[in-house]
Amino acid sequence: MLYYLGKNDMSIKEYLFEFNWLGAYVKVSIIDPVTNIEVSIVGDSNATEEELKRVAINKLEYVIKKNKKNNFKI
Repeated sequence: MLYYLGKNDMSIKEYLFEFNWLGAYVKVSIIDPVTNIEVSIVGDSNATEEELKRVAINKLEYVIKKNKKNNFKI
């Protein structure tokens, strides 16, 4: 679990992460427990955990905003 202070707001968000190392790559899955939205990224296994988390959080926030914009029920 990670407590993350969002860039655009002052609320504290909690996300669940899973890291799976596969040779030269690492798959990072992230879930927002409020919306139950899950996304995954694949990154370089030489990248730091914080870098991978940042990329995964950015993708998750993008998907959440896209779903809200398209009026998907969250």
